[in-house]
Amino acid sequence: MAVGVSQTFAQAPPAPGASPRIDAIRKSGELRVAVLQNSPWLLENTTGGGQAWSGPAWTLATEYARLLNVKLVPVAVSHETKVPVLAANQVDMTISPLGETPERLKVVDFVIYSTTSVCMFGRSGNDKLAKVKSVDDLNSPDITIAYFTGGAEENWVKERFPKAKFRAVASSGATAPVEEIMAKRADAAPINRVPWVGLNQKVKGLTVYPQENNCQGSKEKASPVGLAVDKNQQVYLDWLRAVGKALEPKLAAEEKRVIENLK
Repeated sequence: MAVGVSQTFAQAPPAPGASPRIDAIRKSGELRVAVLQNSPWLLENTTGGGQAWSGPAWTLATEYARLLNVKLVPVAVSHETKVPVLAANQVDMTISPLGETPERLKVVDFVIYSTTSVCMFGRSGNDKLAKVKSVDDLNSPDITIAYFTGGAEENWVKERFPKAKFRAVASSGATAPVEEIMAKRADAAPINRVPWVGLNQKVKGLTVYPQENNCQGSKEKASPVGLAVDKNQQVYLDWLRAVGKALEPKLAAEEKRVIENLK
């Protein structure tokens, strides 16, 4: 009983006068959120039916608006403007998903609700992978790892697997060098955990590391993902984080739903 009461209290918006930002939102009757699609956390519905947006970021923003009893108003932004709009007071938060970085932390605060990370995959019939049980086991002179030249994982792969052999290939526009794996020119390759689910559905006979939960809990090359608000709004930030914490199971379920339905 006490826990439930505590959670309810934490989600209740701060009283009038405690947060200038929340006071302004209540006065305007609108919660302005910067939006720019970034799957699987925020997706735009372009079919014309149902809600215009979906995904865990939208679910969280919808709950904020409900608790404040205001209208949720999406404001379209670009990659260049999604952070500057906060300091310019053009929105109350940016829900276009952002990776938390030291540079961004200098100008905004984050409400973290997910992570992006990397999986390592290979061909399930590969004898070299028979004894591989974890990502660490891929760090071996017997293993050849393929990666896209200039790709986001290139430097990480070299640092993570210093004992392995490498096969650099030009990007084909695909999410990962799966051709190298299937043609047996490489034993393993990196892929972001989100597109891995779709790749595994399309290409039969693959295996992944870490194997638990279809690699969706991978901590490899992990980076926090969340929404952002302008600096120096501690009461507002604390409330946003408390609501996000309470919604964790719902947000995780929504993210899973989106990933499993990606084409």
